[in-house]
Amino acid sequence: MGKKYTKKGRVSRSAGRFGTRYGRRDRKLVADLEEKMRMPHTCANCARPNVKRLGTGIWKCTKCGYTFAGGTFIPQTTVGKTVSRSVKKATEKVEIF
Repeated sequence: MGKKYTKKGRVSRSAGRFGTRYGRRDRKLVADLEEKMRMPHTCANCARPNVKRLGTGIWKCTKCGYTFAGGTFIPQTTVGKTVSRSVKKATEKVEIF
């Protein structure tokens, strides 16, 4: 017979390795960050959900091999999206004139 898991064991998710240390809120934040970090992200080059994290801020698509710099825990940060949007808008204005 296999090991039965109770609800108590599943609450902490990936931060369960910390045991009772650091407080519930901090462990929950770590678990949320790690969940976002490890989920499949879409590649900007080939549009497939195969982007993995190599290191701090370094992301690579396992399908096409495209490597790029991004955020620490997610490939595209909200600030990065805002900057790219404003750069795109500025280049469109230049092309019009």
